[in-house]
Amino acid sequence: MNLSQLLEKLKNDPFFMENVTAWRTVPARPASYAPWPEDIDRRLPDALAKHGVTQLYTHQAACLEAARNGEDYVVVTPTASGKTLCYNIPVLSAILKNPDARALYLFPTKALSADQVSELYELIELMQVDVKTYTYDGDTPAAARRAVRQAGHVVVTNPDMLHSGILPQHTKWVKLFENLQYIIIDEIHSYRGIFGSNLANVLRRLLRLCEFYGSHPKFILCSATIQNPKELAETLIGRSVKLIDNNGAPSGEKHYIFYNPPVVNQQLGIRKSVLSQTQSIAAMLLKNHVQSIVFAKSRLQVEVMTRQLKAMVADPLGNSGKVRGYRGGYLPHERREIEKGLRSGQIDAVISTNALELGIDIGALEACVLCGYPGTIASTWQQSGRAGRRHGVSATFMVASSNALDQFIVSHPEYFFDQPAENALLNPDNLYILLNHFKCAAYELPFKEGEALGNAMGSEEMLDYLCDSNILRQVGDTYHWCAEDFPASEISLRTAMTENYLIMDITDPARPRMVGEMDRFTVPMLLHENAIYMHEGQTYQVEKLDFDACKAFIRKVNVDYYTDADLNVSLSLLDIEKEEDNAFFGEVKVTALVKIFKKMRFDNNENVGFGPVRLPETDMHTAAAWMTVPQEIACTFEKDDLQSSMLGVANLLRILCPLYLMCSPRDIAVSYQVKCPFTNAPTLIIYDNCPGGIGLSEKAFRMRRTLLTHALTLVNDCPCEGGCPSCVGPVGEIGSRGKQMAKAILEALLK
Repeated sequence: MNLSQLLEKLKNDPFFMENVTAWRTVPARPASYAPWPEDIDRRLPDALAKHGVTQLYTHQAACLEAARNGEDYVVVTPTASGKTLCYNIPVLSAILKNPDARALYLFPTKALSADQVSELYELIELMQVDVKTYTYDGDTPAAARRAVRQAGHVVVTNPDMLHSGILPQHTKWVKLFENLQYIIIDEIHSYRGIFGSNLANVLRRLLRLCEFYGSHPKFILCSATIQNPKELAETLIGRSVKLIDNNGAPSGEKHYIFYNPPVVNQQLGIRKSVLSQTQSIAAMLLKNHVQSIVFAKSRLQVEVMTRQLKAMVADPLGNSGKVRGYRGGYLPHERREIEKGLRSGQIDAVISTNALELGIDIGALEACVLCGYPGTIASTWQQSGRAGRRHGVSATFMVASSNALDQFIVSHPEYFFDQPAENALLNPDNLYILLNHFKCAAYELPFKEGEALGNAMGSEEMLDYLCDSNILRQVGDTYHWCAEDFPASEISLRTAMTENYLIMDITDPARPRMVGEMDRFTVPMLLHENAIYMHEGQTYQVEKLDFDACKAFIRKVNVDYYTDADLNVSLSLLDIEKEEDNAFFGEVKVTALVKIFKKMRFDNNENVGFGPVRLPETDMHTAAAWMTVPQEIACTFEKDDLQSSMLGVANLLRILCPLYLMCSPRDIAVSYQVKCPFTNAPTLIIYDNCPGGIGLSEKAFRMRRTLLTHALTLVNDCPCEGGCPSCVGPVGEIGSRGKQMAKAILEALLK
C-alpha cells in the first residue's frame, strides 16, 4: 500500500480519526523560475544542466543579484529548496574570476559539512575546473592540514574548529585571510542561545583578523523558517544584511496530522503512552514499506523505540538493518553508514533525536512521525521538512504526549498553523562569553588602546580587568598576551562544560572499544554506575564511571528494563538588578544533583526498582526572574494547599513560557519554593537554563502580567474538574483542590 492509499484508509478509520485533532493538507505548489544573469560564467549553468538544473528559482536569482551588488544577505526558504546553490554559485563565480579568491564555509555539525562538501565536489567535477575544496575539522589527517592551509580555495569547517584550530593559528593561514572574499554560514537558526552567542564572538575575532590581513569578506547566511532571520543574522555578524525569502522552489502535497492518544483514565486525565502510540504509527508505516523518520525527544526514547521496531522486522537470523537508530554519541562512521542507507533506500525507518533535523541529505523520505511536540514551531517545521523533500505526497504525524505544552498545541492546532515561527534569541555581550573571547582575541593579536572587539560593549573595562588578572600586560598603547595557557582550548562553544565523556565497551576485556561519547551535563543522568545504557537497541550496564578521567565503562547485558534518573535542583541568590511590586530580576546560582535512579520495564513502563547515584553536584550562575506571593494571601492557605497551588502555577508557566518567549522548553526552567531562602516567602522562579543567561528570564520579567493573565485564562477554559496534564497538572500530583488554589494564587498575583 503506498502512502496516498494508506492516508485514505486512515481517513475512513473512525478509531484513528476520533483521536485526530487536526488534519491539514497543503496542496502541491509549482516552481517559480528566473533566468540566469547574462554575465555568469557559462561553465556554471552548463555543469548544473548535466545535473538536471536548467533554470534558477526566483530566490536563487535574487541571491546572485545581491552577491553581484556586494551585499551581505540571508536566504530563508523551507527544507529542500536549493539553498546550497544560493552560496555555491556566487563563491564559484568569484573563484573562476580570480583564482586567488578564498571562501570559508561554516556548518554547525561535521555531518552537515561532509554532506555539503560532497555536493560541491560534484559540481566542481562537472565543471572540470581546478577549485580545491577541503574539509578542515577534527577528522582531517595531520598530513592533509598543510595542503588545506596553503591551497584550499574553499575551506569547510565548523564553529568549534574555527574557534580553536584556525583563528589561534592564523599565521599559518595567511593565504586564506589575505584573500577571503566570502564567509558562508548555513543553518543559522541552530545558532541560538549559548552556541549562537559564542559564534557571534568568534565572528568578531575572525573579522578582526581579516582587517589585519587586509581582506573585507562578504557574508552569505542561510536559515530555515524563523520569525527574526534578519535580526538574528545581523546580531551574529554585527552588520546589516539583506533578507531574501521569496521561495520559488516547488513542493509536493503535504499532510499534517495531529494525533492525541486516547484517554485511559477520564478522572485523572491520563492518556495512552506517547511512546507506544508513536511506535504503533511507525510500525504501520513500516509494514506498508513507507520510508519514514521518527523524531524522539531523548536518547532514551530513541533506543527504546529502535529496540522495539527492530524486534518487529528481524528475520530468523536476527538481522534488522531495515530499522536504525541515530543520535549524538554514535561514532562518525556509524552515522555516515546510516545516512548512506537512507539515501539508497536500504533503510525503511530511522529513529532519531534532533541530530537529523539539520539539512543533511537523507533522500526521499515519505513520512515523518514526531514523538511529542518538538518544543518550537520552527523545529516542528524543520523536522517535518525531512519528509517529502523530492516532490510527491508526504505526511507528518505529530503524536502528543501528556506534557502540558503538547496538550496545549494539540488542543489548539490553530496556534501552531497560524503562528509565525519563533524568534531565535542570543546575547553576544553576555559577560561570561565576552570575557572568554576577549582572552582568545588578545592571544591571537595584541589589542591597541581604544580598540574594540567588533561591536562589543565595554572593551576598555575588559582589557583593564585582564591586565589586573595578569593575563594581559600593557606596554605603551598596546595590550599583549602574557599568560602561559592557550585560552581557546578551555572554552566550549556549545555548553558551559568543556569535557566530553568517552563510553568504552568492556564486554570483551581483552579488546575494549569506544562505542560513543556524551556531554558532561548529561552524564550524571544516563551514565551513573548501574545505569542501563542503550546503543542501537542493545542494552549495556554501566560498570564504572571515572569522573576525573572522563570515561564510562559499560558491559553488554540482556535485561527487560531501562533506567531513568531524577535531577534535584536548588537555587541561591547572587544579585538583584530590578525590582517592581512583588517581582524581581537578578542573578542566581543553580545547583543540580542526581540522587536516585528508577528501573522501568520496557513493555509497560512499570517501575520495578530504584538505586542511589553517588556523583558530585554541578553549579551554574545564570539570570532569573522571580515573583513572590504576598504574605497576606499566603497566610490564608493551609500548608499543603499552598504547595499544590504553587506547583499548579509552575506547571502552567512551563507551558506558557516557551510559547511567549519563543524558545525551546529546555532553554528556560520554572521552579517554585513554598518558603524561598532568599525571599522568605512563597516564590515562583523562572531562570535561563544556560550559564550567564541569554535574556529569556529578563523578557519573562517584563511580560509577567501577560504570562499570568494567559495562565488564568488557561485554568478557566480547561474542562477538567480538579486538574489535568493540560493545565495545572494531574490530580494525583497537585491534590483535589490544586486547580482551585492555583486560580486563587494567579488572581492574587495579578492584583
